[in-house]
Amino acid sequence: MTTPSRTVPGFINAHTHIYSALAPYGMPPAAPPPENFVQILERVWWRLDRALDERSLRASARLYAAESLLYGTTTLIDHQESPAFIEGSLDVLADACQEFGIRAVLCYGATDRNGGREEGRRGLAECRRFLRANHRPLVRGVVGLHASFTCSDETLHEAGEVARELDTVVHVHMAEDRADVEDARKRGYEGPLERLLATEALPPGSIMAHGVHLEPSQVRMAESQGLWLVQNPRSNEGNRVGYASSLWVSGRVALGTDGWEADMPREFAALERLSAGSVHEEVDAAARRLVTGRVLAAERFAGAPGEPGLEGDQVVYAAGEGDQPAQVSRVTVAGQVVVDQGRLVRGDIEELRAQAREEAQKLWPRMAAL
Repeated sequence: MTTPSRTVPGFINAHTHIYSALAPYGMPPAAPPPENFVQILERVWWRLDRALDERSLRASARLYAAESLLYGTTTLIDHQESPAFIEGSLDVLADACQEFGIRAVLCYGATDRNGGREEGRRGLAECRRFLRANHRPLVRGVVGLHASFTCSDETLHEAGEVARELDTVVHVHMAEDRADVEDARKRGYEGPLERLLATEALPPGSIMAHGVHLEPSQVRMAESQGLWLVQNPRSNEGNRVGYASSLWVSGRVALGTDGWEADMPREFAALERLSAGSVHEEVDAAARRLVTGRVLAAERFAGAPGEPGLEGDQVVYAAGEGDQPAQVSRVTVAGQVVVDQGRLVRGDIEELRAQAREEAQKLWPRMAAL
């Protein structure tokens, strides 16, 4: 039996970390093994991001952009972190996305966790610089914060100020782990959402990734403030932080991969599997997240009259033979064909993987030395 070909809208990866693309190329395991989420950050991801330089970030960005298109993902909403390479880091990501023809919404995730307030200021300055300087038609900028538990109230407030100054929004991690909640309570707030609202860090339209440990009342509060939430099922499962069981109360929830490959159908499948035991989650949750992601992305790409909109971003699946699943055959972004007959139009994926593998072997010793 032959599966018929079909055309679908391009997928939106509403929260990811492009800088993680080299991880599958031999990243050494943490030692000793982490016992909780904060230790995973400290022993793995925060060491990786501190080891990144311009060359390794460029290899990551070019590979992630290219592979995303081959998965049928046409928009990436990214959250960048590279404390040793802040200034100019967003240009590296933007150039890669524009090169291969994928839409991207970029920010630098400002944090105080390594260098205090000065580091936070530098991260926000990179967001401001990029928002003012970027003229790439496929790329937009927003203001980024890592997570409230790694930021002072002053950095949170400044992020909101920069976003309002430049008429944009903030992209931040929210209640991914209980550590974020506990930190906010120690500071005198009911939770991280209440802390960010109190510090005026979240203009309407801001994007909050995860929300695993938000209560239904907090999710409703976020919706009433015009905020977006992005669920990341595979990452949450892998990091053992729990399932985001309260997000069903909001109609403003999209789906992301949090640095995992941008295979959105696989993310949808994970959501369906993990939500199967929820008494509240509807059976079409994945389909609703897909539609909501397009609405979120359209907000950021509401451009000048005549500019190609997201409605032209499409994926054609080739017919599958026998038991073989349909495969991505053609991808169009902003009216331009960027994947044809399952191959990149603007690059060679095996060459990009070889370059990534080469840079990864230089990255791991730097990471181990930290």
